[in-house]
Amino acid sequence: MNFDDTPQEAKFRAEARAWIDANAPKELRAELELAGFGQPALRSGDVLAAGKAWQKRKKDGGWACLHWPKEYGGRGATPIERVIWQQEEGVYAKLSSPFLIGQGMCGPTMMAFASEVHKLRHLPPLASGEEVWCQLFSEPVAGSDLAGLRTRAEKDGDHWVVNGQKIWTSGAHYSDFGILLTRTDPNVPKHDGLTMFFIDMKSPGIEIRPIKQVNGASGFNEVYFTDLRIPDDQRLGAVGQGWKVSLTTLMNERLSIGAGMPTGFPELLDLCCTFDTGNGLAIDDPGVRSRLATWAVRTSGLRYTAYRSISALSKGEIPGPENSIGKLVAGSTLQEIAMFALDLQGQAGVLMDPALVEASGRFQAMLMRSPATRIEGGTDEILRNIIAERVLGLPADMRADRGMPYNQIPTRTK
Repeated sequence: MNFDDTPQEAKFRAEARAWIDANAPKELRAELELAGFGQPALRSGDVLAAGKAWQKRKKDGGWACLHWPKEYGGRGATPIERVIWQQEEGVYAKLSSPFLIGQGMCGPTMMAFASEVHKLRHLPPLASGEEVWCQLFSEPVAGSDLAGLRTRAEKDGDHWVVNGQKIWTSGAHYSDFGILLTRTDPNVPKHDGLTMFFIDMKSPGIEIRPIKQVNGASGFNEVYFTDLRIPDDQRLGAVGQGWKVSLTTLMNERLSIGAGMPTGFPELLDLCCTFDTGNGLAIDDPGVRSRLATWAVRTSGLRYTAYRSISALSKGEIPGPENSIGKLVAGSTLQEIAMFALDLQGQAGVLMDPALVEASGRFQAMLMRSPATRIEGGTDEILRNIIAERVLGLPADMRADRGMPYNQIPTRTK
Protein backbone atom coordinates (compact mmCIF):
# COMPACT_ATOMS: atom_id res chain seq x y z
CA MET A 1 0.00 0.00 0.00
CA ASN A 2 1.17 3.56 -0.75
CA PHE A 3 0.53 5.80 2.26
CA ASP A 4 1.58 9.05 0.61
CA ASP A 5 -1.28 11.48 0.01
CA THR A 6 -2.44 11.99 -3.55
CA PRO A 7 -2.97 15.65 -4.52
CA GLN A 8 -6.69 15.23 -3.83
CA GLU A 9 -6.02 13.62 -0.44
CA ALA A 10 -3.51 16.32 0.47
CA LYS A 11 -6.16 18.93 -0.30
CA PHE A 12 -8.66 17.08 1.89
CA ARG A 13 -6.10 16.84 4.73
CA ALA A 14 -5.35 20.56 4.54
CA GLU A 15 -9.07 21.34 4.61
CA ALA A 16 -9.63 19.06 7.62
CA ARG A 17 -6.61 20.47 9.46
CA ALA A 18 -7.74 24.04 8.88
CA TRP A 19 -11.28 23.32 10.07
CA ILE A 20 -10.06 21.55 13.22
CA ASP A 21 -7.64 24.39 13.97
CA ALA A 22 -10.49 26.89 13.69
CA ASN A 23 -13.19 24.91 15.52
CA ALA A 24 -11.66 22.46 18.03
CA PRO A 25 -12.25 23.14 21.76
CA LYS A 26 -8.60 23.99 22.41
CA GLU A 27 -9.34 24.87 26.02
CA LEU A 28 -9.82 21.12 26.65
CA ARG A 29 -6.69 19.94 24.84
CA ALA A 30 -4.41 19.73 27.88
CA GLU A 31 -6.94 17.67 29.85
CA LEU A 32 -7.64 15.38 26.91
CA GLU A 33 -3.94 14.71 26.42
CA LEU A 34 -3.71 13.48 30.01
CA ALA A 35 -6.94 11.47 29.90
CA GLY A 36 -6.63 7.70 30.19
CA PHE A 37 -8.38 4.94 28.29
CA GLY A 38 -12.17 5.07 27.91
CA GLN A 39 -14.39 8.09 28.38
CA PRO A 40 -12.13 10.84 29.71
CA ALA A 41 -12.94 12.80 32.82
CA LEU A 42 -12.85 16.58 32.51
CA ARG A 43 -12.20 18.65 35.60
CA SER A 44 -13.55 21.66 33.76
CA GLY A 45 -16.99 20.25 32.94
CA ASP A 46 -19.31 17.45 31.84
CA VAL A 47 -17.56 15.22 29.28
CA LEU A 48 -20.87 14.08 27.76
CA ALA A 49 -21.97 17.67 27.23
CA ALA A 50 -18.56 18.52 25.79
CA GLY A 51 -18.72 15.48 23.53
CA LYS A 52 -22.18 16.38 22.26
CA ALA A 53 -21.07 19.94 21.58
CA TRP A 54 -18.03 18.76 19.58
CA GLN A 55 -20.08 16.19 17.66
CA LYS A 56 -22.73 18.80 16.80
CA ARG A 57 -20.01 21.19 15.63
CA LYS A 58 -18.56 18.46 13.42
CA LYS A 59 -22.00 17.66 11.99
CA ASP A 60 -22.71 21.32 11.22
CA GLY A 61 -19.34 21.57 9.49
CA GLY A 62 -19.83 18.37 7.48
CA TRP A 63 -17.26 16.30 9.39
CA ALA A 64 -19.42 13.84 11.35
CA CYS A 65 -19.58 10.14 10.38
CA LEU A 66 -17.68 10.94 7.20
CA HIS A 67 -18.23 7.55 5.54
CA TRP A 68 -22.00 7.50 6.11
CA PRO A 69 -24.31 8.45 3.21
CA LYS A 70 -25.30 12.12 3.19
CA GLU A 71 -28.99 11.33 3.69
CA TYR A 72 -28.13 9.68 7.02
CA GLY A 73 -26.04 12.55 8.34
CA GLY A 74 -22.65 11.72 6.84
CA ARG A 75 -20.51 13.08 4.06
CA GLY A 76 -20.22 10.11 1.71
CA ALA A 77 -16.44 10.29 2.10
CA THR A 78 -14.00 7.64 0.92
CA PRO A 79 -12.36 5.25 3.42
CA ILE A 80 -8.99 6.97 3.02
CA GLU A 81 -10.59 10.34 3.77
CA ARG A 82 -11.98 8.78 6.93
CA VAL A 83 -8.44 7.71 7.90
CA ILE A 84 -7.08 11.18 7.19
CA TRP A 85 -9.77 12.74 9.38
CA GLN A 86 -8.96 10.37 12.24
CA GLN A 87 -5.28 11.29 11.96
CA GLU A 88 -6.00 15.00 12.01
CA GLU A 89 -8.67 14.97 14.73
CA GLY A 90 -6.11 13.47 17.09
CA VAL A 91 -6.71 14.02 20.79
CA TYR A 92 -10.14 15.61 20.21
CA ALA A 93 -11.43 12.21 19.09
CA LYS A 94 -11.57 11.32 22.81
CA LEU A 95 -14.61 13.58 23.05
CA SER A 96 -16.43 11.24 20.67
CA SER A 97 -16.13 8.21 22.99
CA PRO A 98 -19.82 8.39 24.07
CA PHE A 99 -20.78 7.85 20.41
CA LEU A 100 -18.38 5.00 19.60
CA ILE A 101 -20.98 2.28 20.15
CA GLY A 102 -23.81 4.09 18.40
CA GLN A 103 -21.88 5.27 15.36
CA GLY A 104 -19.53 2.30 15.07
CA MET A 105 -21.87 -0.60 15.89
CA CYS A 106 -25.56 0.35 16.14
CA GLY A 107 -25.53 2.67 13.13
CA PRO A 108 -24.18 0.08 10.65
CA THR A 109 -26.71 -2.47 11.98
CA MET A 110 -29.56 -0.01 11.50
CA MET A 111 -28.36 0.76 7.96
CA ALA A 112 -28.35 -2.94 7.12
CA PHE A 113 -31.66 -4.02 8.68
CA ALA A 114 -33.93 -1.08 9.67
CA SER A 115 -36.67 0.31 7.48
CA GLU A 116 -35.96 3.46 5.52
CA VAL A 117 -38.35 5.41 7.75
CA HIS A 118 -36.39 4.42 10.85
CA LYS A 119 -33.04 5.09 9.17
CA LEU A 120 -34.06 8.64 8.28
CA ARG A 121 -35.47 9.20 11.79
CA HIS A 122 -32.61 7.79 13.86
CA LEU A 123 -29.33 7.96 11.93
CA PRO A 124 -29.00 11.76 11.46
CA PRO A 125 -29.47 12.49 15.21
CA LEU A 126 -26.96 9.73 15.95
CA ALA A 127 -24.44 11.30 13.57
CA SER A 128 -24.92 14.75 15.09
CA GLY A 129 -24.57 13.56 18.68
CA GLU A 130 -28.09 14.60 19.62
CA GLU A 131 -28.90 10.98 20.52
CA VAL A 132 -26.68 8.35 22.12
CA TRP A 133 -27.05 4.59 21.58
CA CYS A 134 -25.95 1.50 23.50
CA GLN A 135 -25.69 -2.22 22.74
CA LEU A 136 -27.65 -4.66 24.93
CA PHE A 137 -26.03 -8.07 24.37
CA SER A 138 -24.16 -9.60 27.34
CA GLU A 139 -25.97 -11.43 30.15
CA PRO A 140 -24.85 -12.67 33.60
CA VAL A 141 -25.46 -16.38 32.94
CA ALA A 142 -24.41 -16.53 29.28
CA GLY A 143 -20.97 -15.01 29.88
CA SER A 144 -18.91 -15.11 26.67
CA ASP A 145 -21.47 -17.41 25.03
CA LEU A 146 -23.69 -14.70 23.55
CA ALA A 147 -25.95 -17.27 21.90
CA GLY A 148 -26.74 -18.64 25.38
CA LEU A 149 -28.70 -15.52 26.37
CA ARG A 150 -32.01 -15.88 28.26
CA THR A 151 -33.78 -12.55 27.84
CA ARG A 152 -37.15 -13.53 26.36
CA ALA A 153 -39.28 -11.67 23.81
CA GLU A 154 -42.82 -13.03 23.30
CA LYS A 155 -45.20 -11.86 20.58
CA ASP A 156 -48.34 -10.06 21.72
CA GLY A 157 -50.28 -8.73 18.75
CA ASP A 158 -48.25 -6.01 17.04
CA HIS A 159 -45.81 -5.85 19.96
CA TRP A 160 -43.22 -8.00 21.69
CA VAL A 161 -43.06 -8.30 25.47
CA VAL A 162 -39.53 -8.55 26.86
CA ASN A 163 -38.39 -9.84 30.25
CA GLY A 164 -34.81 -10.46 31.33
CA GLN A 165 -31.50 -8.84 32.21
CA LYS A 166 -28.42 -7.52 30.43
CA ILE A 167 -25.07 -6.66 32.01
CA TRP A 168 -21.89 -4.71 31.21
CA THR A 169 -23.90 -2.36 28.98
CA SER A 170 -21.61 0.60 28.35
CA GLY A 171 -23.29 3.98 28.51
CA ALA A 172 -26.81 2.66 29.15
CA HIS A 173 -27.32 5.30 31.86
CA TYR A 174 -27.05 8.17 29.37
CA SER A 175 -28.28 6.45 26.19
CA ASP A 176 -31.45 7.40 24.35
CA PHE A 177 -31.75 4.21 22.27
CA GLY A 178 -30.19 0.77 22.10
CA ILE A 179 -30.13 -2.43 20.07
CA LEU A 180 -31.35 -5.48 21.97
CA LEU A 181 -30.77 -9.18 21.25
CA THR A 182 -33.45 -11.52 22.67
CA ARG A 183 -34.55 -15.14 22.60
CA THR A 184 -37.84 -15.62 20.79
CA ASP A 185 -37.84 -19.41 20.38
CA PRO A 186 -36.34 -21.72 23.04
CA ASN A 187 -37.34 -24.86 21.11
CA VAL A 188 -34.63 -24.61 18.46
CA PRO A 189 -30.80 -24.62 18.69
CA LYS A 190 -29.56 -21.58 20.58
CA HIS A 191 -28.21 -19.71 17.54
CA ASP A 192 -31.50 -20.12 15.65
CA GLY A 193 -33.99 -18.75 18.19
CA LEU A 194 -32.73 -15.17 18.51
CA THR A 195 -34.29 -11.91 17.29
CA MET A 196 -32.89 -8.36 17.33
CA PHE A 197 -34.78 -5.14 18.09
CA PHE A 198 -33.96 -1.50 18.69
CA ILE A 199 -35.55 0.17 21.70
CA ASP A 200 -36.15 3.53 23.34
CA MET A 201 -34.11 3.42 26.57
CA LYS A 202 -36.65 5.69 28.29
CA SER A 203 -39.49 3.17 27.78
CA PRO A 204 -41.52 1.89 30.76
CA GLY A 205 -40.22 -1.47 31.94
CA ILE A 206 -36.50 -0.61 31.76
CA GLU A 207 -34.40 -0.25 34.92
CA ILE A 208 -30.73 0.74 34.71
CA ARG A 209 -28.27 0.14 37.56
CA PRO A 210 -24.70 1.48 37.13
CA ILE A 211 -21.87 -0.88 38.16
CA LYS A 212 -19.10 0.60 40.31
CA GLN A 213 -15.74 -0.37 38.80
CA VAL A 214 -12.34 -0.81 40.43
CA ASN A 215 -11.12 2.41 38.81
CA GLY A 216 -13.91 4.40 40.48
CA ALA A 217 -15.93 4.91 37.29
CA SER A 218 -19.41 3.58 36.52
CA GLY A 219 -19.41 3.31 32.74
CA PHE A 220 -20.94 -0.20 32.70
CA ASN A 221 -24.49 -1.01 33.76
CA GLU A 222 -26.97 -3.74 34.58
CA VAL A 223 -30.23 -3.33 32.64
CA TYR A 224 -33.45 -5.07 33.69
CA PHE A 225 -36.52 -5.55 31.49
CA THR A 226 -39.93 -6.11 33.07
CA ASP A 227 -42.78 -6.47 30.55
CA LEU A 228 -41.08 -4.05 28.16
CA ARG A 229 -43.29 -3.63 25.08
CA ILE A 230 -41.57 -3.19 21.71
CA PRO A 231 -43.50 -2.49 18.47
CA ASP A 232 -42.86 -5.15 15.85
CA ASP A 233 -41.70 -2.50 13.37
CA GLN A 234 -38.65 -2.00 15.61
CA ARG A 235 -37.49 -5.52 14.82
CA LEU A 236 -34.18 -5.71 12.95
CA GLY A 237 -34.16 -8.60 10.52
CA ALA A 238 -36.50 -11.57 10.43
CA VAL A 239 -37.76 -13.41 13.50
CA GLY A 240 -35.20 -16.04 14.44
CA GLN A 241 -32.44 -14.35 12.41
CA GLY A 242 -31.02 -12.37 15.33
CA TRP A 243 -27.70 -14.20 15.26
CA LYS A 244 -27.13 -13.16 11.63
CA VAL A 245 -28.01 -9.56 12.52
CA SER A 246 -25.76 -9.64 15.59
CA LEU A 247 -22.78 -10.74 13.49
CA THR A 248 -23.06 -7.47 11.57
CA THR A 249 -22.92 -5.63 14.89
CA LEU A 250 -20.07 -7.73 16.27
CA MET A 251 -17.86 -7.44 13.21
CA ASN A 252 -18.33 -3.66 13.20
CA GLU A 253 -17.73 -3.64 16.96
CA ARG A 254 -14.36 -5.33 16.63
CA LEU A 255 -13.43 -3.05 13.75
CA SER A 256 -14.42 0.04 15.76
CA ILE A 257 -12.79 -1.04 19.01
CA GLY A 258 -9.70 -2.61 17.47
CA ALA A 259 -9.08 0.31 15.12
CA GLY A 260 -9.63 2.98 17.76
CA MET A 261 -8.41 1.36 20.99
CA PRO A 262 -5.35 3.14 22.38
CA THR A 263 -2.46 0.97 23.52
CA GLY A 264 -0.75 3.52 25.75
CA PHE A 265 2.46 3.37 23.72
CA PRO A 266 2.85 7.11 22.97
CA GLU A 267 2.31 7.88 26.66
CA LEU A 268 4.85 5.25 27.70
CA LEU A 269 7.42 6.58 25.24
CA ASP A 270 6.97 10.09 26.64
CA LEU A 271 7.38 8.75 30.20
CA CYS A 272 10.57 6.85 29.31
CA CYS A 273 12.07 9.96 27.75
CA THR A 274 11.62 11.97 30.98
CA PHE A 275 11.68 9.45 33.84
CA ASP A 276 14.96 9.18 35.78
CA THR A 277 15.47 5.64 37.10
CA GLY A 278 18.39 6.66 39.28
CA ASN A 279 20.84 5.37 36.68
CA GLY A 280 19.85 7.80 33.97
CA LEU A 281 16.76 8.21 31.84
CA ALA A 282 14.67 5.08 31.26
CA ILE A 283 15.04 5.51 27.50
CA ASP A 284 18.80 5.04 27.83
CA ASP A 285 18.37 1.52 29.25
CA PRO A 286 18.81 -1.13 26.49
CA GLY A 287 16.20 -3.38 28.14
CA VAL A 288 13.65 -0.59 28.16
CA ARG A 289 14.41 0.28 24.54
CA SER A 290 13.94 -3.38 23.58
CA ARG A 291 10.48 -3.45 25.14
CA LEU A 292 9.60 -0.14 23.52
CA ALA A 293 10.69 -1.47 20.12
CA THR A 294 8.40 -4.49 20.52
CA TRP A 295 5.42 -2.33 21.34
CA ALA A 296 6.26 0.18 18.61
CA VAL A 297 6.19 -2.59 16.00
CA ARG A 298 2.99 -4.04 17.43
CA THR A 299 1.27 -0.64 17.49
CA SER A 300 2.32 0.00 13.89
CA GLY A 301 0.95 -3.39 12.89
CA LEU A 302 -2.38 -2.59 14.53
CA ARG A 303 -2.61 0.68 12.64
CA TYR A 304 -1.92 -0.85 9.24
CA THR A 305 -4.20 -3.81 9.91
CA ALA A 306 -6.99 -1.31 10.57
CA TYR A 307 -6.14 0.47 7.31
CA ARG A 308 -6.37 -2.86 5.50
CA SER A 309 -9.87 -3.38 6.91
CA ILE A 310 -10.92 0.10 5.85
CA SER A 311 -9.58 -0.59 2.37
CA ALA A 312 -11.75 -3.73 2.26
CA LEU A 313 -14.78 -1.65 3.22
CA SER A 314 -14.05 0.67 0.30
CA LYS A 315 -14.53 -2.33 -2.01
CA GLY A 316 -17.99 -3.00 -0.60
CA GLU A 317 -16.93 -5.82 1.73
CA ILE A 318 -18.36 -6.12 5.24
CA PRO A 319 -16.02 -6.26 8.26
CA GLY A 320 -14.79 -9.84 8.64
CA PRO A 321 -13.45 -12.04 11.44
CA GLU A 322 -9.91 -10.78 10.86
CA ASN A 323 -10.92 -7.64 12.78
CA SER A 324 -10.78 -9.74 15.94
CA ILE A 325 -6.98 -9.51 15.62
CA GLY A 326 -6.91 -5.78 16.31
CA LYS A 327 -9.09 -5.96 19.39
CA LEU A 328 -7.24 -8.99 20.79
CA VAL A 329 -3.78 -7.47 20.34
CA ALA A 330 -4.70 -3.93 21.42
CA GLY A 331 -6.36 -5.09 24.62
CA SER A 332 -3.44 -7.22 25.80
CA THR A 333 -0.91 -4.56 24.75
CA LEU A 334 -2.70 -1.89 26.77
CA GLN A 335 -2.51 -4.05 29.87
CA GLU A 336 1.15 -4.99 29.30
CA ILE A 337 2.19 -1.36 28.84
CA ALA A 338 0.32 -0.16 31.92
CA MET A 339 1.94 -2.86 34.07
CA PHE A 340 5.39 -2.10 32.65
CA ALA A 341 4.99 1.64 33.30
CA LEU A 342 4.13 1.05 36.95
CA ASP A 343 6.89 -1.52 37.40
CA LEU A 344 9.35 0.93 35.85
CA GLN A 345 8.51 3.58 38.42
CA GLY A 346 8.80 1.21 41.38
CA GLN A 347 8.63 3.09 44.68
CA ALA A 348 8.42 6.32 42.75
CA GLY A 349 4.69 5.65 42.76
CA VAL A 350 4.80 7.88 45.86
CA LEU A 351 5.69 10.97 43.91
CA MET A 352 6.52 14.55 44.82
CA ASP A 353 7.29 15.80 41.32
CA PRO A 354 4.03 17.32 39.96
CA ALA A 355 5.21 16.67 36.40
CA LEU A 356 5.27 12.91 37.07
CA VAL A 357 2.23 12.61 39.33
CA GLU A 358 -0.20 12.95 36.44
CA ALA A 359 1.72 10.44 34.31
CA SER A 360 1.75 7.91 37.13
CA GLY A 361 -1.95 8.37 37.76
CA ARG A 362 -2.70 7.90 34.08
CA PHE A 363 -1.00 4.49 33.98
CA GLN A 364 -2.66 3.43 37.24
CA ALA A 365 -6.06 4.29 35.75
CA MET A 366 -5.09 2.53 32.55
CA LEU A 367 -4.12 -0.65 34.42
CA MET A 368 -7.33 -0.73 36.45
CA ARG A 369 -9.42 -0.27 33.29
CA SER A 370 -7.40 -2.68 31.12
CA PRO A 371 -9.02 -5.98 32.25
CA ALA A 372 -12.33 -4.73 30.87
CA THR A 373 -10.77 -4.23 27.44
CA ARG A 374 -9.99 -7.94 27.31
CA ILE A 375 -13.61 -8.85 28.07
CA GLU A 376 -15.79 -6.26 26.31
CA GLY A 377 -16.32 -6.81 22.60
CA GLY A 378 -15.39 -10.50 22.93
CA THR A 379 -13.02 -12.12 25.41
CA ASP A 380 -9.48 -13.06 24.38
CA GLU A 381 -10.52 -16.73 24.26
CA ILE A 382 -13.51 -16.06 22.00
CA LEU A 383 -11.39 -13.93 19.67
CA ARG A 384 -8.69 -16.59 19.45
CA ASN A 385 -11.32 -19.15 18.50
CA ILE A 386 -12.69 -16.83 15.80
CA ILE A 387 -9.22 -16.20 14.38
CA ALA A 388 -8.31 -19.91 14.52
CA GLU A 389 -11.52 -21.19 12.93
CA ARG A 390 -12.60 -18.42 10.56
CA VAL A 391 -9.29 -16.82 9.57
CA LEU A 392 -6.77 -19.67 9.77
CA GLY A 393 -9.24 -22.44 8.90
CA LEU A 394 -8.36 -24.66 11.88
CA PRO A 395 -10.83 -27.33 13.11
CA ALA A 396 -13.69 -25.99 15.22
CA ASP A 397 -13.88 -26.65 18.95
CA MET A 398 -16.07 -29.60 19.96
CA ARG A 399 -19.45 -28.44 21.27
CA ALA A 400 -21.69 -30.80 23.17
CA ASP A 401 -24.72 -28.56 22.60
CA ARG A 402 -24.34 -28.31 18.81
CA GLY A 403 -27.78 -28.69 17.21
CA MET A 404 -29.48 -29.20 20.59
CA PRO A 405 -32.69 -27.19 21.28
CA TYR A 406 -31.90 -24.36 23.68
CA ASN A 407 -34.41 -25.49 26.31
CA GLN A 408 -32.75 -28.93 26.47
CA ILE A 409 -29.23 -27.65 27.20
CA PRO A 410 -28.32 -28.66 30.78
CA THR A 411 -27.74 -25.76 33.14
CA ARG A 412 -27.08 -25.45 36.84
CA THR A 413 -29.76 -22.79 37.23
CA LYS A 414 -33.15 -22.51 35.61
